[in-house]
Amino acid sequence: MSIEVGSKLQGKVTGITNFGAFVALPGGSTGLVHISEVADNYVKDINEHLSVGDEVKVKVINVEKDGKIGLSIKKAKDNPVRRKSNNRDRSENFEAKMNRFLKDSEDRLASLKKNTESKRGGRGAKKG
Repeated sequence: MSIEVGSKLQGKVTGITNFGAFVALPGGSTGLVHISEVADNYVKDINEHLSVGDEVKVKVINVEKDGKIGLSIKKAKDNPVRRKSNNRDRSENFEAKMNRFLKDSEDRLASLKKNTESKRGGRGAKKG
């Protein structure tokens, strides 16, 4: 089976890295779904979206001369057009997003403060 840009295929996740997931395609070839092509929203941890062994529908977005195949899960969806929601739903979604953002922000600040406190002194610090 020839892998062509634009074709949609069914594949199986064979490996996960911090930058994406490898997917076995029909015909024995393997492609990579970059982390930015997993979902429509920001993906911080790919393991929250995919696991090894998952069956996924992918769209071929590029085929390099060296044989590397770039895939997208978010572009393989049949209906990428978003439906309009009423204002109440949108404000609830905004509130949820804002709460999640604030929590992530507080966690990051706490982590930064913790790291900075443990690294005070730097390279030139005299040891006791």
